[in-house]
Amino acid sequence: MRTPTQTWPDDLAQSYRDKGYWKDETFGEWLERLARSFGPRTALVAGDTRLTYDELLAEAQAIAGGLLASGLNTGERVLVQLPNSARFLPVVLGVLYAGLLPVYALPAHREREILHLAQGSQARAYVVAARHEGFDYAPLARQALADCPDLVTAYIDGEAEGLVPLSRLRDAAPLRAPAQVDPASVAFLQISGGTTGFPKLIPRTHNDYIYSFEASAPICGLTQESALLIALPAAHNFPMSSPGYFGALSVGAKVVMSLSPAPDACFPLIGAERITHTGLVPPLALLWMQAAAKTKHDLSSLEVLGVGGAKFTPEAAARVRPTLGCKLQQVFGMGEGLVNYTRLDDPEEIVIGTQGRPISPDDEILLLREDGTPVAEGEPGVLHTRGPYTIRAYYNAPEANRRAFIEGGYYCTGDIVRLRPGGYLEVQGRAGDHINRAGEKVSAEEIEDHLLAHEAVFDAVVVAVEDRFLGERSCAFVVLEDGAEVKPPALKAFIRARGIAAFKVPDQIVFIDALETTAVGKTDRRKLRAQLKEKHFA
Repeated sequence: MRTPTQTWPDDLAQSYRDKGYWKDETFGEWLERLARSFGPRTALVAGDTRLTYDELLAEAQAIAGGLLASGLNTGERVLVQLPNSARFLPVVLGVLYAGLLPVYALPAHREREILHLAQGSQARAYVVAARHEGFDYAPLARQALADCPDLVTAYIDGEAEGLVPLSRLRDAAPLRAPAQVDPASVAFLQISGGTTGFPKLIPRTHNDYIYSFEASAPICGLTQESALLIALPAAHNFPMSSPGYFGALSVGAKVVMSLSPAPDACFPLIGAERITHTGLVPPLALLWMQAAAKTKHDLSSLEVLGVGGAKFTPEAAARVRPTLGCKLQQVFGMGEGLVNYTRLDDPEEIVIGTQGRPISPDDEILLLREDGTPVAEGEPGVLHTRGPYTIRAYYNAPEANRRAFIEGGYYCTGDIVRLRPGGYLEVQGRAGDHINRAGEKVSAEEIEDHLLAHEAVFDAVVVAVEDRFLGERSCAFVVLEDGAEVKPPALKAFIRARGIAAFKVPDQIVFIDALETTAVGKTDRRKLRAQLKEKHFA
């Protein structure tokens, strides 16, 4: 079994230690430190469950003991697909405490994504919800067991034939001390946005990730008295670490989980738990602002709303304070590393007009043209970065690594940004062909492949279209085979039935007679996307 690794050059690694970024502490040791520091304080609220820091540690120790007693070994991978329930944090922390590596899957993922993640990570165990938002995960778990040779056990948060109840992990003795692992080793595997095809696996180390969220917490104004609402799916990097539940726990704050990000689910929690901080993607921020004008719930405790995952327009950003009565903090980051924040004392023009500046003084920024040459000062360019918490390679993805990393270890984010005075970044778009739909990254290439699998489709091109609510929506331009007929709803149903997340299904389908080609008869898909957008949506 291949072991995920992540290696920085020796001189940079030593520099990051000398400057105190890397503390050589594992997640298991970190959790024990939190329990010693904040033991009786409330750590987690999820539905009817309330856990103190001491109790959260005990839950993690119980799960860790059960996982190791089942035959799993330190360094093996556990695929976790849970909603924002009372089980999510104890399971993730238990996996980490045992020296195992969580592999994060979204609740929205279906057959194709789960099989890809399980096989690509060589996961040995799978922890999954029984049901969420009307979807039954048991058949998905049974299929994963059948199709993934490395997968030996699936634990379900409930009861289902052929699957082990998650509660069974408590039958073993708790693990009373964290597994001894190297703090420089990989702690878990996140999923990339997936700009081409399936998501790539992002290896994050104990050292780099703990630094990123512990440095984020003060930037975001979190203290022991804070209460952070997790409204976005907890497997995403944004609600995990920017500042996320890990950042909140690091200062002794209270983390409150909501199964839904909708205002009717979150507004009562804000009032009841005196929520001070939360994070949303732009479409949800718009929805919250719309709902706030009519709500009877008390939102007065809310101090900071972080908005990220996609660009927040200045017009919408300017409405946050007058509508929700709290400060706006723009967040621009990625699972691969670099995270930028506007600061809470920044002038209004910076807060509404930029996507912030990096966490660390050692976050290095390069803006390059597509030919690899530097842009002139003040001009937009493709963002490249390296630093104490930005990865140096994807896991087991040599082709992706050749595309994504350049000389010196700089990661090419694919974002087109302009550098403003003071180190602030203004995001202007993407260099790659993907759709940023409500913060979920959708590969145009992947959806085109699914469309081309339909017998009636001759060719297809998928483009991103600006959308006031979603940020971007997907539009598929489809050429049918001669004489073939199919309606858009049937084509969408076909794609949905191929076992992909619902957010990847095209929002709009437009039938056209033909796609233009280059002078030598080849289809330049990037050029086509630009032409079709200009012709139909200019």
